[in-house]
Amino acid sequence: MKVTQHLWFERDMEAAVRFYTALIPGSEISWISAIPADTPSGPAGSVRIAAFTLGDQRYMAIEAGPLDPFNHSFSVVVECDDQAEIDRLWEALQEGGSVERCGWLRDRWGLCWQITPKRFGELMSDPDPAKARRVTEAMLGMVKFDIAALETAAEAGSF
Repeated sequence: MKVTQHLWFERDMEAAVRFYTALIPGSEISWISAIPADTPSGPAGSVRIAAFTLGDQRYMAIEAGPLDPFNHSFSVVVECDDQAEIDRLWEALQEGGSVERCGWLRDRWGLCWQITPKRFGELMSDPDPAKARRVTEAMLGMVKFDIAALETAAEAGSF
């Protein structure tokens, strides 16, 4: 059995897929094709589909006109090893899109992303609930994640 995420783009699917696979290391496009038959969304050749991987996750995409816009019910989470990786992805993905609190942003195609540090999960799973609370409170005040600020919050109550 295989599980693959599927993304429906109103327009510019190929540009989005090429952008995503160039941005995320270990990604590639398997194929891009036009559907050679008439569909409910348009005549033969007007609907395009693609298969690709982002990191270790499989995706399919379709460009078939408006249906349901992307929303927060589905987002792509990218766990980063360091601040430089967070900064690089954040800058690229937010261009033409919009940023939100707690590491969320929406790219120019409307897809929601969460750019998070691996360290955040480690800090949140600390057995000290006061430390996890301080980290959570720091995160809630952030737009883009700041690993140094999370570390500072974690250690604020340590002596």
